[in-house]
Amino acid sequence: MDQVSFTERELDVMAVLWERGPCTVAEVREALVDDLAYTTVLTVLRTLETKGHVSHEEQGKAHRYTPLVAREAAGTSALRRIVDKIFGGSRELLLTNLVDGRGVDDEELRRLRAVLNQRLGDGGSAHDR
Repeated sequence: MDQVSFTERELDVMAVLWERGPCTVAEVREALVDDLAYTTVLTVLRTLETKGHVSHEEQGKAHRYTPLVAREAAGTSALRRIVDKIFGGSRELLLTNLVDGRGVDDEELRRLRAVLNQRLGDGGSAHDR
């Protein structure tokens, strides 16, 4: 899979498109937490289009932008970079950091265990239940 990389501002704009679907510049601007100028949002969308991450269709005088990159693909790519750059390629260190004293309650740990057990394909041992 190709690396998908976004700046913070690009990621904010993409999050709006992923949540709401195709949007005009004004709709994206309205949905953003930061109060950005219309021209700033337009520039970000045009940059994303140049990178191949969004496309647009004309809708009257406005353009409606559509994400071309799925949220999951962006997440997978970003997570891969984090594992490589921050955790030296160790998924175990990532997982340890994720669950070690970071407010993860027992119920969430059980759900995470269930995901791991399902990935292992054995449903976990009787001892673990």
